[in-house]
Amino acid sequence: MNPRERRVARHQPPNPEAETGPRPRRRKAPITVEQVIDTALGVIAAEGYEALTMRRLAGVLDTGPASLYAHVVNKADLDELLIGRLCAELVLPEPDPAAWREQIRGVCTQIREQYLKYPGISRAALAMAPTDLETVRVSEGMLAIMLAGGVAPQTAAWAIDALLLYVAAYCLEVSIARQRSAQDDAIWVHDRDELLRRFAALPAETFPHTTRHAAELTAGEGHDRFDFTLALMIDGLAHR
Repeated sequence: MNPRERRVARHQPPNPEAETGPRPRRRKAPITVEQVIDTALGVIAAEGYEALTMRRLAGVLDTGPASLYAHVVNKADLDELLIGRLCAELVLPEPDPAAWREQIRGVCTQIREQYLKYPGISRAALAMAPTDLETVRVSEGMLAIMLAGGVAPQTAAWAIDALLLYVAAYCLEVSIARQRSAQDDAIWVHDRDELLRRFAALPAETFPHTTRHAAELTAGEGHDRFDFTLALMIDGLAHR
């Protein structure tokens, strides 16, 4: 089986009959896909997503690139496996028509927490077709919740895409900000007081609204803005 066939096979439901059949004995334990994923996540947790390359991963696994490509097709395939692993950690609630908004917010919050464990990993979710079974499981669960809440199918489908895109972008920005704050160019990361000073220094005749509402523009602690945006998007669905 070549790497592309392996990738297709991973997207198929498990075959119990195939799993119960005899397995060939091997002379030594080979590298597994699970080991590849575990090691890749370890690199990201320690050094950030940008540090993860196929060559870097092969080095940590103490193997050659050829051995690695026997398990993953390319970096895009690895990205899909990584996001699938994170999605496997999510707990999806039984759809409740009376609590569908809270349920969707809860799923998005779980995704955020998984992304933020691994700096920059949400970049891997961007422009990725959801074909991994665990990733599709999450989309299926979110769709079921929205449909139970009375959201039209087309609206629900696009809303899920928009929500996942926002969560990924939010987490990527948080990761970038944290990375910059830990480096020498931390001057580019401004706290609220610094932003207020800069807004106050603007000419009021040119920026009347910015200077007048500087406090509102810089308000928010922790994930306040994340929660606000999710509520704005989800509550908007309820009013369609």
